[in-house]
Amino acid sequence: MNNSGEAEVNKNMLMAIIMVTMFFNAFMGAAVNIAIPDIARDFSMTAVESSWVAMSFLLASAIFLVPFGKIGDVYGRKRMFLIGNIVFALSTLACAFSFNSFSLIAFRFMQGIGGSMIMSTGMAIVTSVFPPQKRGKMLGLAVSAVYLGLTMAPVLGGVLTSSFGWHSIFLVAFSAGLFVIAGTISAIKTEWAEPDTNRFDVAGSLVYMSSVFLLMFGFSKLPSLLGIVMASTGIVGFVLFVIIEQRVASPVLNIKLFRNNRIFAFSNLAALINYAATFAITFILSLFLQYAKGLSPRDAGILLITQPAIMTITAFFAGRLSDKIDSRILSSLGMGIIVVGLVFLFFLDLQSSNTFLIAGLVIVGLGFGTFSSPNTNSVMSSVEKKYLGTASATISTMRLMGQILSMAITAMVMHIYLGDAKMSKATVQPFLESSKVLFLIFIVLCFIGVFASLARGKSSKKNALT
Repeated sequence: MNNSGEAEVNKNMLMAIIMVTMFFNAFMGAAVNIAIPDIARDFSMTAVESSWVAMSFLLASAIFLVPFGKIGDVYGRKRMFLIGNIVFALSTLACAFSFNSFSLIAFRFMQGIGGSMIMSTGMAIVTSVFPPQKRGKMLGLAVSAVYLGLTMAPVLGGVLTSSFGWHSIFLVAFSAGLFVIAGTISAIKTEWAEPDTNRFDVAGSLVYMSSVFLLMFGFSKLPSLLGIVMASTGIVGFVLFVIIEQRVASPVLNIKLFRNNRIFAFSNLAALINYAATFAITFILSLFLQYAKGLSPRDAGILLITQPAIMTITAFFAGRLSDKIDSRILSSLGMGIIVVGLVFLFFLDLQSSNTFLIAGLVIVGLGFGTFSSPNTNSVMSSVEKKYLGTASATISTMRLMGQILSMAITAMVMHIYLGDAKMSKATVQPFLESSKVLFLIFIVLCFIGVFASLARGKSSKKNALT
């Protein structure tokens, strides 16, 4: 087994496979968002229930990411990447043939399990293969593939939904999964692993997974008593998890990475806040454009393409810049730009022009692209090689927990304003009121995120991985 894989791997083929995988992981989430009104209509789902079509995937990914990152470090990142793509492809096919809301949400949860295997290893493999002077560029390409998937999803997802029904979105993603699986088996022979003679931390993993579930699921049920109890239990579980991890020989998550590595800790915190403040934007605007403005899924998708298109271009150049300019400066600047874009969206109403909406999305996209690639480079370059899978899984977990928090906040606020009512013309006004509250919450979160990003301190030269 090879621990570096630099001599044996076809780097171009590797990057092609990683980028296709990242593209369709992102495409799947955003395309489903644009199809949610049609899905909700077919399965008679409320607005809150509809949010679980997105949240089930995110919740599963967040629960399993860190354990799978550790397993990938020890037993092989390529192996975990391949298994993840197989699970993802099969569950995607199952989603296409869902027969009710429960089955769709269950299969989306399975998709999240496969996605967690992919996300916990993809960035780690890229970081393992490429030297420090090229790492930011390659991570920028991987992140750009994510944003390209987000860019194509609203339009392609809207066209597929309008022309062939929402099931076709899953069938297209399944076809791409077959290509990735075949490419990984036939073209990538190298394995990346950091063998650990200690036993896998089963107890810590179980406590971690339970705590994530309780916290995230409980948060989505706030302000109910059940939500308060579950979220509080999840917080207690995380405290217990930290205690356990400091006492075992081979922790599933090395707490020292947070305690002794300021760059790692605050870069991950910035990612958590950033995604909590931005992920639900597409979901909210998809409902706004289709229910309040009366646009078709295709036309709504064409408008929503603006933000991820700008993100795709910006992330590539920001990734390259992060090899030369301190990631703290770039990431913090990006967070500040997002605040400006969110202020634009706060003033969105029925009289707002498409130009006004596009301007807000352009600014958010510019800020997000400026933040993401440098922040990822900062995290991955701050740890030793043996922690690459853990670092990749950790920042992906922060992203997913931020996304879940974003959707949970959205579900909570919408429930307060809309109750259990289904989205319709009659609920447009309370929906618009809830949207303003949501954008105000996101503005405050992102403003706090600027200071969390600055707090990481100046990055040292890429020392851990040279």
